[in-house]
Amino acid sequence: MADQPPHPTPRSGRRVPTRPLLAGMAAVAAAIAMTVTWSAQASVPATPAGWELRWSDDFTGAAGTQPSTADWLYDLGTSYPGGAANWGTGEIETMTDSVENVYLDGSGNLAIRPLRDAAGNWTSARIETQRTDFAAPAGGKLRVEGRLRLPDVTGDAAAGYWPAFWMLGDAARPVGATNWPSIGEWDIMENVNGMSSFFATLHCGTVSGGPCNETTGLSSGQQDCTGCQTSFHTFAVEYDRSVSPEQLRWYKDGTNFFSLNATQLDATTWNAATQHGFFVILNVAMGGGFPDAFGGGPTSATEPGHPLLVDYVAVYTSGETASSPTATASPTPTTAPPAGTRDAYATIEAESFDAQSGTTVEPTSDTGGGNDVGYIANGDWLQFTDVDFGSTAATQFSARVASGVDGGASGLVEVRLDSRDNAPIGDFAIGNTGGWQVWRTVPTNTSAITGRHTVYLTFTSGQPQEFVNINWFTFGR
Repeated sequence: MADQPPHPTPRSGRRVPTRPLLAGMAAVAAAIAMTVTWSAQASVPATPAGWELRWSDDFTGAAGTQPSTADWLYDLGTSYPGGAANWGTGEIETMTDSVENVYLDGSGNLAIRPLRDAAGNWTSARIETQRTDFAAPAGGKLRVEGRLRLPDVTGDAAAGYWPAFWMLGDAARPVGATNWPSIGEWDIMENVNGMSSFFATLHCGTVSGGPCNETTGLSSGQQDCTGCQTSFHTFAVEYDRSVSPEQLRWYKDGTNFFSLNATQLDATTWNAATQHGFFVILNVAMGGGFPDAFGGGPTSATEPGHPLLVDYVAVYTSGETASSPTATASPTPTTAPPAGTRDAYATIEAESFDAQSGTTVEPTSDTGGGNDVGYIANGDWLQFTDVDFGSTAATQFSARVASGVDGGASGLVEVRLDSRDNAPIGDFAIGNTGGWQVWRTVPTNTSAITGRHTVYLTFTSGQPQEFVNINWFTFGR
């Protein structure tokens, strides 16, 4: 849209592991006790009919303590190691894990608070879910929702504030989003400079221009957010794979204000930006390209210390029967598969294929040794005949994969049944994992599978180079 400002450039570099608490917890707790307490819900609201709660955090805990590091990790400093300076967006703060910047307020809220020291240096915080597997099952839906109150500051005092609630595709995690934007970025809520408005955006495709108009992305434009600095409001995104064409929908307080259909993009771009796991990010940046488009900042008039408050974050799915989207193993079937068939719930070695196209078997250094299948590029495939899933549906797929692809390239590992021409029943995106023998196990959801089938692993990428090796795979309930 003509009134949409240039959007952030890629979040590039490598994730940094959580560090210990910095000093100052007692001082922060005292400071919190002196501030206004903003009301929050006692817990995540009741799960809507037709949905299943997959993960949530209601930020219950003592004032001045950290959010759970079992659920969240921290991005630290001014860039990822080896990544673009200032987080690739031009923002100027240093991200920390200090409880002066990120803490529980004791009233059921997470607070992310930007601060400025006597020398004029800004600090803030940015946290991400440990989990990267929030995905819509094939034929189902995913909903990610949060209840937030924006920093209570407006006008000149708000110049440079940039709070955000957003998501990145799982393949960003091992490589620090150097494969941005092809792996997908879903911005659920972004607000700048204390305005009574917000934006929702899909980032996808190529780094500059391309089908998704980067670095602007495909945006909702400014949406009204009157009262968002003084009261809590819910923001959500839904990815719906139960309709044709597939759809992304954004909501504020239950009202759908922006939607995108799969037919607005080519299939490769849409699939690479949607059909895989995601992780959730919460942060408050200071300065950068987005605030610059609305007057800039921070300035000497900008007031530090106004927090973004988050009451809860919740992830739901529908259209599947599994009790957990991350289950990657299943009890041994009570009835053994017929002789000559493959057990879907056992480890199926990739090199045991019955037919293939474009791939090569090579020795692997992965645990257990043996061989993997490598040199896999767009259009290649593997076929495994007579795979038995039994009478209780499988709903998960996991594969052991590695990648040394460069240039920010990535691709999809897809599961199809009975014909390579059938639609995928599950898939995930993969980019550089750190090397062609640096292995990771990636889970994803599938549509429900019973009975005996020929399984095809197909490989799709928008780039011509080889992008993945695969050692083994398995299914789970």
